[in-house]
Amino acid sequence: MSSNRDIDALIDMMAKLPGLGPRSARRAVLHMIRKKTLVLHPLTELLQAVALNVRECVNCGNLGSGAVCDICASEKRANGELCVVEDVADLWAMERSGVFRGRYHVLGGTLSALDAVGPEELRIPRLIERVSSEGITEVILALNATVDGQTTAHYIADQLDGHVRLTSLAQGVPIGGELDYLDDGTISAALKARKAV
Repeated sequence: MSSNRDIDALIDMMAKLPGLGPRSARRAVLHMIRKKTLVLHPLTELLQAVALNVRECVNCGNLGSGAVCDICASEKRANGELCVVEDVADLWAMERSGVFRGRYHVLGGTLSALDAVGPEELRIPRLIERVSSEGITEVILALNATVDGQTTAHYIADQLDGHVRLTSLAQGVPIGGELDYLDDGTISAALKARKAV
């Protein structure tokens, strides 16, 4: 019976991952067990390697295998542009687009009075330090369009006002989006950010 307990414990652990509920976790575990050589054993080795080797970049908060991530270490990325994001998932999304060629700064969350998250709990002091020490000419605020995201963006803008060019990502109608399917906030943001044709 211990093997069933081990399987149940693995299913419970997998169900804690984002996007997986108990049923999806059960299917994933069964697939891994059926494909031990192709999936389970390599996955076990990779999980152990990641647990041992991956750490936060001391400079920006990205994940990598060294003290400084590949993006911060690249001289090609030292163009004076610094993109501020909430977390590593946002950094990865920006990198997938292949458009931004500067460096990043991961805050580790957003300001939140309800959750008692202030500037010191985030990497905001480090951001201000980087702007003055790294020759940053532009800070791009790529924070989510939530109340906490916008509060954080305004706080950072106040702290850096007059020291560097501040920009933010455009917000509004996505490419291929139809107005009928958009929420009121998106339509409002798109209308306010309209540009000449």
